[in-house]
Amino acid sequence: MHQPEKSILQRNLTNRHIQFIALGGAVGTGLFLSAGSAIFVAGTSVILGYLVAGIIVFLIMRQLGEMNTQDPSVGSSSFFAYKYWGNFPGFLTGWNYWFGSALAGITELTAATAYTQYWFPGIAVWKTALFFFIIINIVNLIAVRAYGEVEFWFSSIKIFAICAMILAGGYILLFDPSLVSGATIKNLWLAPTIGQHAGDTTFSGFFPHGLIGLIMALPIITFAFGGLELIGITAAETKNPTKTIPKAINQVIYRILIFYVGSLAILLSLYHWSNLNVSGSPFVMIFDRIGFKYAAWTLNFIALTAALSVYNSCLYSNSRMLYALALQKNAPQALAKTNKRGIPLNAILMSSAITFLVVPLNYFTPNWFTAFKIILSFVVVCILVNWALITLSHIKFKRKNKKTLFPAPFYPYSNHITLAFIAFILTAMTFPKIGMAKQVIAIPFWIFIVYIVYKIVKKT
Repeated sequence: MHQPEKSILQRNLTNRHIQFIALGGAVGTGLFLSAGSAIFVAGTSVILGYLVAGIIVFLIMRQLGEMNTQDPSVGSSSFFAYKYWGNFPGFLTGWNYWFGSALAGITELTAATAYTQYWFPGIAVWKTALFFFIIINIVNLIAVRAYGEVEFWFSSIKIFAICAMILAGGYILLFDPSLVSGATIKNLWLAPTIGQHAGDTTFSGFFPHGLIGLIMALPIITFAFGGLELIGITAAETKNPTKTIPKAINQVIYRILIFYVGSLAILLSLYHWSNLNVSGSPFVMIFDRIGFKYAAWTLNFIALTAALSVYNSCLYSNSRMLYALALQKNAPQALAKTNKRGIPLNAILMSSAITFLVVPLNYFTPNWFTAFKIILSFVVVCILVNWALITLSHIKFKRKNKKTLFPAPFYPYSNHITLAFIAFILTAMTFPKIGMAKQVIAIPFWIFIVYIVYKIVKKT
């Protein structure tokens, strides 16, 4: 496949947009909501889990960043798999990313309905999902700059809120712990004295369930980092991508340390993890229970904007991936058409059609948490497959490009470490207590189905 030298997508995303898109991609439902499930099974050792997984994701982002900086093409991971690996790897990478991202959009809209229940418990969740679905689709249909501006402000809100929470929590812990009863950094390793686990000696220390608890949390943690590849997708619509993309990717590790490790360390010091509810946002619950009602209300609003932000990004990246697949002749050619503003209208509409399933899903499954868990497990599998394909494509890329503008560190060892980590998580997902064995077993069947579709597409 030879990609046209001049894409009819327009480079209207500035450095300001990319920096905040990158920031926003690192902070969403994976931190504000599903972190509660991870904390429930791992205790405070979940902080270590986010750190380890974050380092692995940073290595993957550097691999993708090296390819994007060398050749800032539409389709990102799919394009590189197609160009350096082969026809079917490019087809598989693109459609796997699209399908996983579409499902992720469903989880984010489902999470958005959960946050609105905090204020309006009487409103049917499917109605809320439909409302947010319409609003975000309108934004993406206007122009790429509209998407960039909305994402900039969404990201600004949640980043400012997390930083404010870290500073406020740090002040309480260091200078005035009397403001919050029981607030102490010792909560990170002490056994609970109140709540459902009080007196249970198995719930003590930094690893309340041992290493197995941390391992069980890793699939949930993986979901939190699934949106970072978006930085690569934006390359084709970014001004001066050879400078902007490396700068954004290099800041990923700092964002992980601040927004995940830092915020959770502060949060779990203010309030002991054992008294949280597995299905709620730990941020909102903690501030609500320590008596900071306005802070809880505000954080619930922040969590809502975070979910909408990630869905906004999912819709954007999905439409661009479909556009790239059409350029590769791996999707219907109608998806390669753009309007006068450079918007791949048909690709957006097709992506929206899949995400619209969020409405009947929440209608027939009124318990939003049940719907959320069902979709999340499939999203995690797609994320892991996507990461593996990026790493393998990078190995192929390096064999043909010895000298590059933004070389990934520790090649090829970082690639091997990444693949080993992915295999480890997939193995952990087969544990009975995690309950994701069926999703792992489905991977070869999923690849086989994509291959059959690929053969049919190429024949027609």
